[in-house]
Amino acid sequence: QQKRIALLQELKQSVITYAVTKGLNPNVEMKDSGVEWIGEVPSHWEVVSLKRVLKAKMQYGANEPAESDDISCPRYIRITDITANGELRPETFKSLEEDKAKDYLLEKGDVLFARSGATVGKTFLFNSDIKACYAGYLIKASCIRKRMRPEFLYYYTQSGAYECWKNSVFIQSTIQNIGADKYQMMYLPIPTISEQETIIGYVRKKCRVFDSSISKAQHQVALLQEYKQSLITEVVTGKRKVC
Repeated sequence: QQKRIALLQELKQSVITYAVTKGLNPNVEMKDSGVEWIGEVPSHWEVVSLKRVLKAKMQYGANEPAESDDISCPRYIRITDITANGELRPETFKSLEEDKAKDYLLEKGDVLFARSGATVGKTFLFNSDIKACYAGYLIKASCIRKRMRPEFLYYYTQSGAYECWKNSVFIQSTIQNIGADKYQMMYLPIPTISEQETIIGYVRKKCRVFDSSISKAQHQVALLQEYKQSLITEVVTGKRKVC
């Protein structure tokens, strides 16, 4: 089951990578992107740095402790609140007072990037109607919607091309840390808006299938581990007779 999970995750990333770097038309004319980890892209696509498609410079989050549980205040999003599937954990809810949160409030479509630690490079697409702000280990990117859909940027950060870019950054530094300056200089392919929307729909549909299969396999692993632990406990405490 664990090998199956790993394979499904690998296949999921492969599907995303192909869609966001090659598009969905197998007969389209291609060109060299000029970026090693992106490879060839459709000839009518652009390849530009992230800063070219952002409303403003990427912004670091609030350096405030997560102490409040007041649900009337904006949710305080930290990297530990984000699941592997890009969702917020309800059980880790923390909030930040309005006066401290006001300069770090999120808008729907903002993409958060982790800047250091074990989760460096991890991303989160804020697509909720709740009032929320974000912590200092995260950096906010707000897309110019006429140039790039936030969902496309998020899916690109789930691709193998993005993984290769991260590794190239780490090779140049002994510390695993990616600041706003490095993120903003990251090159990525830019399809037309209509193509971006088509790709987003395709990838979203495929990811649902993969995530469902992965979730079922993870549940099976959890049950097997629970049964194994229960069996060991019963045997070593004498509750199960051993012949």
